[in-house]
Amino acid sequence: MVFNQLKKWGMLILVSWIGLMSAVPQSVETQRIYLSGKGFDDAVNWDFFCTGGRNSNEWSTIKVPSCWEQEGFGEYGYGVNFYGKKSDPLIASEKGEYRHQFDVSSQWRGKRIYIVFEGVMTDAEVRINGKKVGTHQGAFYRFKYDITNYVKFGKLNQLSVLVSKESDNVSVNMAERRGDYWNFGGIFRPVYLEVMPPCFINRVAVSAQADGTCKAHVFLSEGVTGNYSVKAELFDLNGKIIGEPFLSKIGDGSDQVNLKSKFAGISQWTAETPNLYQVRFSLFRNDQLLHQKTERIGFRTFEIRQGDGLYLNGSRIMMKGVNRHSFWPETGRTLNRALNYEDARLIKEMNMNAVRMSHYPPDTDFLNACDELGLYVIDELGGWHNHYDTGVGRKLVKEMITRDVNHASVLLWSNGNEGGWNTELDSEFGKYDLQNRPVIHPQQELNGLETMHYRSFGQTQEYLRGKDLFMPTEFLHGLYDGGHGAGLFDYWEMMRQHPNCTGGFLWAYADEGVARTDQNNRIDTDGNHGADGIVGPHHEKEGSFNTIREVWSPVCIHPKNEISPDTCILIFENRYDFINLRACEFTYQLEKFPAITDNQNSGVVLAKGNIDSPDVVPGASQEVRLSFPANARMANVLYVTATDPSGDEIWTWSFELKRVRAVPAPLSTGHFETAEDDSLLVVNAGSSEYTFNTATGYLEGVELDGKSISFGNGPQFVAARRGDRSLDGWVEENLPDNVDRIYPEIVVNSQLTHFSSFQTDSCVIIASEYSGALQKVVWRIFSNGTIQLDYDYRYDGIVELMGVRFDYPESRMVSVRYLGQGPYRVWQNRLRGTTLGIWENKYNDAIPGESFIYPEFKGYFRDWQWAVFSTTEGNIAIGNEGGTPYLGVYTPRDGRDALLYTLPETGISFLDVIPAVRNKVNNTDLVGPSSQAAKVSGIQHGSLMFIF
Repeated sequence: MVFNQLKKWGMLILVSWIGLMSAVPQSVETQRIYLSGKGFDDAVNWDFFCTGGRNSNEWSTIKVPSCWEQEGFGEYGYGVNFYGKKSDPLIASEKGEYRHQFDVSSQWRGKRIYIVFEGVMTDAEVRINGKKVGTHQGAFYRFKYDITNYVKFGKLNQLSVLVSKESDNVSVNMAERRGDYWNFGGIFRPVYLEVMPPCFINRVAVSAQADGTCKAHVFLSEGVTGNYSVKAELFDLNGKIIGEPFLSKIGDGSDQVNLKSKFAGISQWTAETPNLYQVRFSLFRNDQLLHQKTERIGFRTFEIRQGDGLYLNGSRIMMKGVNRHSFWPETGRTLNRALNYEDARLIKEMNMNAVRMSHYPPDTDFLNACDELGLYVIDELGGWHNHYDTGVGRKLVKEMITRDVNHASVLLWSNGNEGGWNTELDSEFGKYDLQNRPVIHPQQELNGLETMHYRSFGQTQEYLRGKDLFMPTEFLHGLYDGGHGAGLFDYWEMMRQHPNCTGGFLWAYADEGVARTDQNNRIDTDGNHGADGIVGPHHEKEGSFNTIREVWSPVCIHPKNEISPDTCILIFENRYDFINLRACEFTYQLEKFPAITDNQNSGVVLAKGNIDSPDVVPGASQEVRLSFPANARMANVLYVTATDPSGDEIWTWSFELKRVRAVPAPLSTGHFETAEDDSLLVVNAGSSEYTFNTATGYLEGVELDGKSISFGNGPQFVAARRGDRSLDGWVEENLPDNVDRIYPEIVVNSQLTHFSSFQTDSCVIIASEYSGALQKVVWRIFSNGTIQLDYDYRYDGIVELMGVRFDYPESRMVSVRYLGQGPYRVWQNRLRGTTLGIWENKYNDAIPGESFIYPEFKGYFRDWQWAVFSTTEGNIAIGNEGGTPYLGVYTPRDGRDALLYTLPETGISFLDVIPAVRNKVNNTDLVGPSSQAAKVSGIQHGSLMFIF
């Protein structure tokens, strides 16, 4: 009897202990149990069967999440290649069946169990233990099913998912799978179980306004009757409670309750000040806590003031944005937290403040990064050029909004792209969004916001004269090394100063180059389709990266007048929308650069220090006078660096104080030997021998210590003009296609009219005079082997490239080290984004869209003072004594399809005019003032020093 009584007490204690354990905090919050990895780096193997393509018709395993093409299954496909086609035998349409076993704890009896898919491409039929629980259509959306009645508690359960790459719904294929991007198949985002109490908080929509007002609509899993209530508590991210809790009772039979409160002293959220809070919602029955759900929010008020601007927290903002795909070469659209955050950080590093989700909702990790780091987001429903039908579209709008509604970073909803909007869905967004964010149609006016894409410079001016606000959601379309930063300065100066402009979004963030598992991991951008990025497939920084960073810098620093070590007054301009420059830090550094013969890779720091941060409010500017120590007079450059309140560098400006004497003064006396026959003049100076062609006046060859250096055949005059351009500069009509992408060399014969040589005490002088473009060339050969070249040429007319050139075989080139603006090459319409310093670029022959090596070796480099070419034959050192603005290093390569430019071969050249570069949509004439052809006249002079 006693034993039985003790047994009963023991059972009672056990039951009480279990009940106590169930009351600990984690039991009242949703339990999440991952059946897959959270990203590609911790993916879990599931059983897999693919119906077509590679490794098909046999069971094997596959990592989940993943895109199955990247795991060696099925076939690749690029959407736009089947543009407008509802079906085609060549469209990859294999299916994949996934199987996975998972445990269901017996302790979960009495709870609700859901299976959640973050994204499946494209149709998914889900079965649990052989029973169908649901079918979903649409790739980029979270969906879930209640599987409580399908699972076996305390046992292994079988999950089966049949995934169809092509949807059974034609509108889904047209919206998602006929776009200008790679198509994949598979469970490409995480899969997990959610375990909750029988009655739980299903979802919450929060509206947290800049004045501290906080509203919430809380939706339960079912209607309730009795004494049910929801309490909300606000915390900062350190867990400190803010203000007082606020609660509301739930009406009998209802599954929804609305709450409202107002908090004092709230720190507002902006992209510049991304202050975040957490709201914890608690569901009670009487005094019993049933369930808790926490949402992270930011207090901010966003509005479109028609005809005025975009306003956040009462201040006008400008969008400096980019379009971004969710993509990584080795894993397709399957990412992880680290890659999502890296994307956000790189976008911020370019001094952007906004990003458009193109053309589908992203991973939630990316939105979390935007919330935390500070980026304004346009969140987009799928639909590239075609839209979802209304039935499936309504479901997908709900899935997108209910997932993303509480992200502070999301300011606008986008209903598709470029005609891919279903206007019947416009009213659906507000049904789930308590903030009632505006909806836009990219490339169309809606809600007073015109978003037309890819307008020329002049067309953009016309749009700005319209009645609607103008914010192109795509402009300056990138392709290879064109677009993006090329022309951005002109566009931005026009846009930022116009009251009707609210900013814009460049196309696009990264080259979408997939590592083809069927081609030994070759990076494939599908020709020119995916090679649109500011960064490469693996986030290699391309030439436009730093241009954008400088042009969109929220701090602009420029000299009031010509600066010197004795007098330095800088203008500090604040282009932030919210931050005072007092919150930033500024430093300076003075450096002395070496001469070409010093063989040094960096300058000598003479002085450095802090600059008092000026009190400059957004939109204002202020003069700042800098004082330097006495040795500053030796400095060649002043660097000024701005750092934002988070400690990240905004930009470093370089201001030249005085030029370096690139080559020391040559010896004044020495011994020379000359020999001349009918066609050649040979000059020996020390260990150097120089050969000149007496029929052309050109340097023919160089020998050093008896070894040949294959530099010569110059200086030749070189110039080019776009193929469709007349002699007067206007564009001719009715010409063959693509002539505006070809720059034929301007043929101007320069005939030698006089050739002479004579020796002085200090040098041998060789003088040539010409009729034609090349006018006069004078060589001075000094006894230590140094050569000075002075030349004059004249061409009056329209040009897009002009200067003089020499030949040197590319096959013998190793690298170049130079003092100038670098490290990236420039174009006439992309001069910003470089820094004056000593740079070294290794030889490469990168093919845009195929090999992603940056900085490119070939191209045009500005404000150079000296350069040393390292070759297999020895060094070729060149000093720029005459200030010729551009050093040409061979001819920059375009993609194989030559959609941007075909330029003449220019060898090693010294140029006064370089070409602009077009973008994918607009030729150079349409990209602004900096992109126009040059009208030149008069004598151009150059002076160079050579050391071999």
